[in-house]
Amino acid sequence: MKQKKRLVIAMTGATGAIYGVRMLQVLQNQEQWESHLVISSAGLVNLKYEMDMLKADLYELADVVHGINDIAASIASGSFNTEGVIIAPCSMKTLAAIAHGFGDNLISRSSDVALKERRKLVVMPRETPLNLAHIRNMASVTEMGGIIFPPMPAFYSKSDSISEMVDEGVGRVLDMFGVDATGLFKPWEGL
Repeated sequence: MKQKKRLVIAMTGATGAIYGVRMLQVLQNQEQWESHLVISSAGLVNLKYEMDMLKADLYELADVVHGINDIAASIASGSFNTEGVIIAPCSMKTLAAIAHGFGDNLISRSSDVALKERRKLVVMPRETPLNLAHIRNMASVTEMGGIIFPPMPAFYSKSDSISEMVDEGVGRVLDMFGVDATGLFKPWEGL
């Protein structure tokens, strides 16, 4: 049996829990993918507030769940092969930790592992307006090889609902990893 591709989905306390949840839902239907979830305590607060979703319901969406402080988890080591890490949503605190190599929890550590192993790291920051520290941290992560992907809707898709706007962003990010995102978004083909 062929080894499944592993993808880490991390969720922080920034607004936008729907992005991480939707990614896990999409990955659940992908036979060749194994999802590894890490969520911060503030992420759990937002999950309940924004989506009225319980921790147990979120955990059921993931193949493997890791505790935020479990620095001995498989995904904390470069020898554990993954396709990379997606942080959806990403708080400015987590962005700063990644930008400065401060692996104080499993989200920042698994992100550091992705960068040091030259794997893909996609960060979906949720903050506005941005101050200079935010912008510099985004630049730093970009210079290290990370991808900054703010979840901004593409209005040319003429989405009629929030779920369509979320799917467009989720589809584009998952597509970067080679996940089949058919039906989630329509690639731009010109006018």
